Amino acid sequence: MTNLADIYPDNQITLREVGLRDGLQISTGFPTTAGKIEWLEMEYEAGIRHFEAGSFLPPARYPQFADVRTIVDAVNGLDGAHSVALAINQRGQSDALASGVGELTCVLSATEEHNLANARCSRSETLDAIAKTVALRDNADHKPLINVGIAMSFGCSIAGTVDPDMVVGLAEQCLERGADIVGIADTIGYAGPRQVNELCARMSDLCDGRYLVHLHDTRGTAIANAASALDAGARIFDASLAGLGGCPFAPGASGNVVIEDLAYLCQTMGFATGIDLQKLIEVRAILAREMPDEALHGAIAVSGLPKITHWRAA
Repeated sequence: MTNLADIYPDNQITLREVGLRDGLQISTGFPTTAGKIEWLEMEYEAGIRHFEAGSFLPPARYPQFADVRTIVDAVNGLDGAHSVALAINQRGQSDALASGVGELTCVLSATEEHNLANARCSRSETLDAIAKTVALRDNADHKPLINVGIAMSFGCSIAGTVDPDMVVGLAEQCLERGADIVGIADTIGYAGPRQVNELCARMSDLCDGRYLVHLHDTRGTAIANAASALDAGARIFDASLAGLGGCPFAPGASGNVVIEDLAYLCQTMGFATGIDLQKLIEVRAILAREMPDEALHGAIAVSGLPKITHWRAA
């Protein structure tokens, strides 16, 4: 089975490109397969090593992910790259296991109300399904990591306030059921830096620093929240090129934290990322070509890099 520490080394910053999945889930257009492969190969050359390749969903309903197996293969063909994919039911999980993906993502909502709306089942039922997913993986020839993302960790579009004790408790239950890693998601961008710092500090204690932080910039706080998470010990972040993405529960909102801006933040805070910022910025040209009607976000791409060369590649 894949070793968690090999994929997410201790105390090392990992920035995961989720634009190829989360970034495309509600977009009006999407890149060709060739465009996606060019995108991930250019990011790989810039230093990115973790890629969310897509979702295992019915291609008739989700054509943007019809090529997910091809994208998984493309990521797996890059030396040292790690592929991730979302699968929300047993059929998708079986297909994902057969694909050779390096990490399988399941989703659990922090509130009962959102879990019922999103997954059409209770949180208890979702936790039971996670245990079944782990068993399915353990009995398969290919054994990817199992990741559980806890949606609405900082506030819920239906229930409102979310108790951080509940989030930590759900993370513990996921780990008890065999998940290799858990993530906390500011799905609709409700969080502020203090809230992020406090929950991340607790997650750092629970998970020895190995947990995912998934931030959205719905209310313009994603970079501030990322800085606060870094201060609290978070080391693994989801982000997307040009902030691509959004959430069906927050219509019209901007998407994920911008990976270029996040890399810049990490490097200015003294964390090595292995990323060449100028090369990463240049990948945006693919989105402009392949998705000309999609809004591209981000500050560093507009302002340019400062004349301090050690921030360009760390």
